[in-house]
Amino acid sequence: MTRDELAIFDSEAVRAGLPYRDCIHVVREAMQALSAGTTRQLLRTMLSLGPGRTFAQMPGALGERDMFGTKTISVFADPQSPGKRRHRGLVVLFEPSEGRPVAIADAEEITHIRTAAASAVATDALARADASTLLIVGTGGQAHTHLHALPLVRRFDRILIWGRSPDRADALVAAFPDLPCERADDLEAATRAADVVCTLTTAAQPVILGDWVRPGCHVNLVGSSGPGPVEVDSALVVKSRYIADSTASARDAAAEFLIARDAGLVTDDHIVAEIGEVLLGRVPGRTGPEDITLYKSLGHAVQDLAAAAHLYRSAHR
Repeated sequence: MTRDELAIFDSEAVRAGLPYRDCIHVVREAMQALSAGTTRQLLRTMLSLGPGRTFAQMPGALGERDMFGTKTISVFADPQSPGKRRHRGLVVLFEPSEGRPVAIADAEEITHIRTAAASAVATDALARADASTLLIVGTGGQAHTHLHALPLVRRFDRILIWGRSPDRADALVAAFPDLPCERADDLEAATRAADVVCTLTTAAQPVILGDWVRPGCHVNLVGSSGPGPVEVDSALVVKSRYIADSTASARDAAAEFLIARDAGLVTDDHIVAEIGEVLLGRVPGRTGPEDITLYKSLGHAVQDLAAAAHLYRSAHR
């Protein structure tokens, strides 16, 4: 690859060049930099194109003299799979010295991997060290990527998989024969047993209730990325130690938090920290073993750009 050649990374190239361990490291550094103020990004802009059809732009810069660019993506409901969504688009990366575009990468694949990596970073920082039971709520693409990423930061003796379709849950269990996975049919019982919960659904109404979550549990809220759909109820928001990937974004688009705030159950101060602040040691993530920690994942341009920059630099090496 020459200096002036535009690098193109399709989905296969993204998977090959962005191993989960590498992406976890990349995302950890990106979230620290975001909270430290060395990166820049704007709130995402979302243009509705009708029911189940959204076009979004996410610009950002990794630093004043570092890579910058944007993620341009469509989020469309999958007509072949009701309740499922596809995230199709591009991450476009520019170099900082001359402002040249240097790379284009498949945004859907980067999103799958970096989202799971972000949950792994949060789980490593917030879950109890002795966490041994993981609950995956959902059976789509993010469920697959989370099963690749989370066991890299905790050793789980039991992994429960719940989905609306038992057949899809069984298929997910079968796809990971080296992990201690099993299908869960009773979501309440599975939640009560879990040390770590990941909600990875397109649910419009809560699928997890706060009363089900036991003290000491860590929850990653991933499925809802804008106002409206929620995966958990306000009781869980209220009882949790609430950590955001970005405070500004959470106050703008974290549906579960916004509903609890609008109901007068919490204030903006209920967001105790950004995950980057926890990673930097500025704010404790967990104050004691009984804390219920909650990480709200909305996803950010700096994560996508950092992942694309890693791909580009690795290809040049």
